[in-house]
Amino acid sequence: MKFKLIIEIAFALMIARLKQTIVAATGVVFSITMFVALLGFMNGLNQLLDGLILNRTPHVRFYNEVKPNPNQPIDQAKDFKDFYNIIRSVKPAASRTSIYNSEALIKTLESDKRVLGISPKISVQVFFNVGNTDVSGIIDGIDVVEENRLFAFNDYVIAGNFMDLKNTSNSIILGKGAADRMMASIGDVIQATTSQGNRVQLKVVGYYQSGLGDLDNVQSYASINTAQKMLGESASYVTDMQVKLKDFNQAPVLAKEFREIFDIDADDIQTVNAQFETGTQIRTLISYMVGVTLLIVSGFGIYNILNMMIYEKMDTIAILKAIGFSGRDVNNIFITIAITIGIVGGSIGLIFGFLAGLGIEKIPFETEALPTVKTFPVDFNPKYYIIGGVFSLVTTYFAGFFPARKASGVDPVDIIRGK
Repeated sequence: MKFKLIIEIAFALMIARLKQTIVAATGVVFSITMFVALLGFMNGLNQLLDGLILNRTPHVRFYNEVKPNPNQPIDQAKDFKDFYNIIRSVKPAASRTSIYNSEALIKTLESDKRVLGISPKISVQVFFNVGNTDVSGIIDGIDVVEENRLFAFNDYVIAGNFMDLKNTSNSIILGKGAADRMMASIGDVIQATTSQGNRVQLKVVGYYQSGLGDLDNVQSYASINTAQKMLGESASYVTDMQVKLKDFNQAPVLAKEFREIFDIDADDIQTVNAQFETGTQIRTLISYMVGVTLLIVSGFGIYNILNMMIYEKMDTIAILKAIGFSGRDVNNIFITIAITIGIVGGSIGLIFGFLAGLGIEKIPFETEALPTVKTFPVDFNPKYYIIGGVFSLVTTYFAGFFPARKASGVDPVDIIRGK
């Protein structure tokens, strides 16, 4: 019964100072709205920026790196065993860039339950022959179907059909920058010369644009069969093995494991792209700090309003205590006021934050650097709404706790005597 009465008194006090109550609730609404909208927008941008690289990056990449032999003859000689040997102009060891036993490696990876898929690749350094000018470039020979399934290849093909690489012999999808430099249109036939001196005619079937200008100026794609023909190699020739895992957090473990088993070089996504994870974490931290600051500021607003309410309602507090309400009851009344403001303001703020996210998502964002992006990205992860709701309750509770404690300590005799 007393709890119901405390709620009724709290609501009566809020209605009596309705203007101040609305101002306090508006502060909470604004803070929660900005908190949710800011986090959704910032994390949407993080996912977009990281996706430009990480979506096209394998979780594990296997390859053979051409490097000098660490065991030089002079180090093996007994006469120089105890000497500190300095060797200049060390040349790389005579080794192939292709992966040894690629078929066995593919079968082993396909049988591993941690692996989502494998996309073999061949990198071919070429010169595109444009009149009397040679334009340098790189053609990646890919398994078209697997490349699209694992790395969303089609999302970056801005003109033409990516499946034409598989269905059309000796075809190529040019990087948009490379196509502009060569003034090559879809349907044109261009000539490319490999580093081995092989010349091939390639039909342009599309344009590729990743959003990274330096990459698009040199990067182009062909089917893996076309790349093997360009190099004059057999069907088993592969220079890279791109692996996507079901859980990318297992990448360092799998890379180390297969590096030892197959004696092959391996890079994992955490090592190669550590800077992107760091950048994402910093941007996310900044977003949370700004959002929490807004909530704390709204908490101070509620604190000031409740302080003024207590000052103006001293006689009401004295009468309540004189008729039998304890200091704890008075404390609960003002905490109820603060929590109510937090619940109502927080709920409305979450709704407005969601609507603000929908509004931001509709704003056009078109740029040549990001052809697949048409509007600003927003992340509607439920955790932002949960965090915002919890923080609204916590900040409003503490904003009401200290004024409520002050009200509970009021001596009714002193107030009545003063009146």
